[in-house]
Amino acid sequence: MNSTPRVISVRIAALCLLSAAAILFGASSASGQQAPFVMKMSTATLNDAQHEWYRRFGAEVEKRSGGRIKGEIYPASQLGTIPRQIEGVQFGSIQLWNGPPQFLAGVDSRFAILSAPGILKSSGHAHKVIQDPEFAGPFLAIGTPKGLKGVGLTVTGPMSIVTRTRVVKLSDLVGKKIRVLASAMELEQMRQLKATAVPMSLGEVLPALQQGALDGMMSALPVVSSMRYYDAAKYSLRTNHLVAVVIHVVSKVWFDKLPPDLQQAVMNAGAAVSSDMLPWAMQNYKEHEEIWVKNGGEINTLSAAEQAEITRVMAPIGAQVSAKKAEEKALFDLLLKVAKKYE
Repeated sequence: MNSTPRVISVRIAALCLLSAAAILFGASSASGQQAPFVMKMSTATLNDAQHEWYRRFGAEVEKRSGGRIKGEIYPASQLGTIPRQIEGVQFGSIQLWNGPPQFLAGVDSRFAILSAPGILKSSGHAHKVIQDPEFAGPFLAIGTPKGLKGVGLTVTGPMSIVTRTRVVKLSDLVGKKIRVLASAMELEQMRQLKATAVPMSLGEVLPALQQGALDGMMSALPVVSSMRYYDAAKYSLRTNHLVAVVIHVVSKVWFDKLPPDLQQAVMNAGAAVSSDMLPWAMQNYKEHEEIWVKNGGEINTLSAAEQAEITRVMAPIGAQVSAKKAEEKALFDLLLKVAKKYE
């Protein structure tokens, strides 16, 4: 008569034992095979050198970590505007950001040093300078106290000024509203050209061009070509006064939580990928020149006299702007020193 309750009790006890065993087994498995660290990589651009660096870096880190770090790429400002992406890296919700270091000038004004015109003579020269440990070491360390650990520097290519109407000489820029990065170096460049500098995040630029709120923007051609700016501003003037450089920064909050061997994997991958990017970037630049023209865009160059004039007016800017702060001047002097090694 009382056998049924006893059977139920036995079954319950057996189920409890099985559940406990499963929990213990799961805990044992988890300790032996930890879930990989997620590495969200954010950028404002698409299908250019910044995006390609992430493809290569993600694969390299996964290989060097034995699959313990998994990369996820979020291009074209999918994770918010550039300022929001940078904040995300500082807080640790985003693990990497890359883009022009001038966007970090609000974190530390020394990040704008690479906007000094006339110092980096070409893409090849720029690559040698930014890969030199004498310069790269101090530059990549600037943001560490603010949660941004630099892991690499790469070249995109020479700057151009892309406009809604044809510009073939410097006087054509007078009074034009030109988007620049928010650094004193770039603001002063537009002042010297008698244009109006308009700092603006990349995601806002195309609508502003389409609506006429902007007349143009200063950028490396692959950035605007890959995002099809030729529909709104098809005239590109190559000024050859500046080479676009990209910095790649890791969230220090996230990095500090990694085991030492994975920290080393991240740093080594950043250095390895950055040192190998130049041939790809130069080929990509050439391809985007062809894409630009194929889609109705124009590429114009300055005459010899005009090129000499822009070189003359731009040459003093780096020294003048950096002289206002001792730390900036020290880094600018270091940049000059390293640049001269490769001239």
